[in-house]
Amino acid sequence: MGTNRLESFSDGVIAVAITLLVLGISVPDPDHTPSLTHTLGTRWPEYAAYVISFLTIGIIWINHHVMINRLREADHAILILNLLLLMSIGLLPFATGLMAAYLQHPAGRSPAAAVYAGSFLLMAIMFLTLNRHILLRKPHLLGPELPEARRRAILRRSVSGVFPYLLAVALAPLSAYLTLAISAALAVFYAFPVASGTESARR
Repeated sequence: MGTNRLESFSDGVIAVAITLLVLGISVPDPDHTPSLTHTLGTRWPEYAAYVISFLTIGIIWINHHVMINRLREADHAILILNLLLLMSIGLLPFATGLMAAYLQHPAGRSPAAAVYAGSFLLMAIMFLTLNRHILLRKPHLLGPELPEARRRAILRRSVSGVFPYLLAVALAPLSAYLTLAISAALAVFYAFPVASGTESARR
């Protein structure tokens, strides 16, 4: 099948996921908020988790667009792997809400941070798996033909995104704040075209 329906469906799922993030930000109750400024300040984990997740989903949307645009058509395996990638993206609003709710609670911050970074890790693995299937196992489905060296170079960029998230998960029991900082740094880093690969995709 062609890739138009695949990309349209994916865009819809990603749009819903990125929209659900804002629903996790609660509005303070005027009847129980003596100082709105103070209350908003104490809820900074909600805003931090929202911004990081929004940027990360936005970046995966950009990279997904680049990846699918390389295809001339998609087979059944690509459709299934794409569904698994979308499933991992769909988990992010829940993981974001969990991180926002528990970051300032000592008893739950480490598990929440592990789930949060683990959701990013799962998404990175699913993206890598789909990208690998397209570039190495189904190169005949690509639109413009890419040399093997170029395909492997693209894949290495996908691999490089997995290890920092693995580190973020491993560090969650030690410091949830460090896990959050690593996730934030990755979101900022991959927002740049050179890091995400969109710059080279236009060449």
